Amino acid sequence: MKNIQYLMSYLIILSLGSIICACSDLLEENPKSIAVETFYNTPAEAEAAVNSIYTNLRSTNSSGVGVYIGVLDAHVDYAYGRGSYSVLNEFQGLDNVNISRVAGMWEEFYIAIRNANIAIKNIPEANALTKEEIDKFVAEARFLRAFAYFHIVRNWGAIPLRTDENMDIVSVGKSPESEVYNLIINDLLFAEQKLPESQSLIGKPTKWSAKTMLADVYLQLKEYAKSQGKALEIIQSNKFTLVPVRSGDDFQKIFGADVITTSEEIFYLKFTNIVSDQGNLLAYLLNHPGTGYLGKGGGAYGLIGYNNDLYFTSWDDQDLRKGLWYYWSIGMGDYTNLTKKFIDPQSLGWVGAGNDQPWYRYADVLLIYAEASNEVNNGPTSEAMEMLNQVHRRAYGKDPLLVSDVDFKWNNYSKETFLDLIIKERGYEFQYEGKRWLELKRTGKATEVIKQYKGKDIAEKTYLWPIPVKEFNYNKELDPIKDQNPGY
Repeated sequence: MKNIQYLMSYLIILSLGSIICACSDLLEENPKSIAVETFYNTPAEAEAAVNSIYTNLRSTNSSGVGVYIGVLDAHVDYAYGRGSYSVLNEFQGLDNVNISRVAGMWEEFYIAIRNANIAIKNIPEANALTKEEIDKFVAEARFLRAFAYFHIVRNWGAIPLRTDENMDIVSVGKSPESEVYNLIINDLLFAEQKLPESQSLIGKPTKWSAKTMLADVYLQLKEYAKSQGKALEIIQSNKFTLVPVRSGDDFQKIFGADVITTSEEIFYLKFTNIVSDQGNLLAYLLNHPGTGYLGKGGGAYGLIGYNNDLYFTSWDDQDLRKGLWYYWSIGMGDYTNLTKKFIDPQSLGWVGAGNDQPWYRYADVLLIYAEASNEVNNGPTSEAMEMLNQVHRRAYGKDPLLVSDVDFKWNNYSKETFLDLIIKERGYEFQYEGKRWLELKRTGKATEVIKQYKGKDIAEKTYLWPIPVKEFNYNKELDPIKDQNPGY
């Protein structure tokens, strides 16, 4: 169980978030019951406003972050959806169950954005805060708004852009992706300047979090020089290092339920097993009750692998990351694989796993740099290969910073084959972190990789999720025919 420092940090965030949620309900039901201008005055009140944003980003319900990753990772080369997720293995778009799931995710992201907009608009009017305090709180809110929009735009494409300037308008038309990305970048540039280098509460974003997401956004937009530059700033800061591992069990020092933070954490969503319904739901989707790896059961309902398919048979057995996978019979044949990456034997409930959900860690930065550098230089350099090799060495139990016998040689690769190597390394490194499908789409490799490893052709409607019917029902600026995504 996580130590008292994390418990106190978690309870502060939870309690302050509850305060602002209660106040938000009052504002909706009885506008005269509380005045915004009197609520956002003290640091505690401003922090409550910002903490409310996390509530929906780390939701534990059936449309929360665990299920979000479940839907994303049923679309990848190393995992297969099971049960209601199995239809996703066909890459023919979403059925009604999964349409409902992603509609809930849309709502969770937009509620987080709404709460961010409220904080961004009103905190600057607080009369009991210093300019520095105001900037810090607004920067955190803008970082979280950018985070939410970055996930929405990659999954839904052109969307209604709701900001602190138009948040009182119910009907908002779709904005092109370019406008959404402009907002994301402007928010992150502000956050980069105004967030501190470190935070007193674990899990709060820092300037390094903003720089990392900027590097990722620039990579998405193919602005490779900017992406490389931001990644290099983080590398040269010497603020982060990869956690060494010597065996498969050592990965629990990175992903384990008892881990407070690590030297490679840049931005994670934090969970706890202290309260039975405040844990990470993803662990339930990955574990079977018989294993004992989840204290209150598990379901293996969402995602599994197969140890006889091409992905696993072509993966080097000496890679310790492969050792996280193990055979377990769940009544689906003799080759089903489960993973020990996110386990919590001490969980209090089936949504009670204390494993934090990584979104950005130092391995991301190293591989972002490698890919961006490859594009900038029209091929690999020794520096770019060194960044990839640091991640690769760690996976084999080597010192990440020392030349080893598992190193790749940069001059053995072309621009194209080095990109393939990066994509392969990411596939091994970031399993069940919700990144693989988004990466395959971004690099244009989805068709090739899914055909190679799963033998499936991807229908066009698979690439973007449908805008929820509920959005069309109340947003009269959207046309349910012309504004819906292809195939829905």
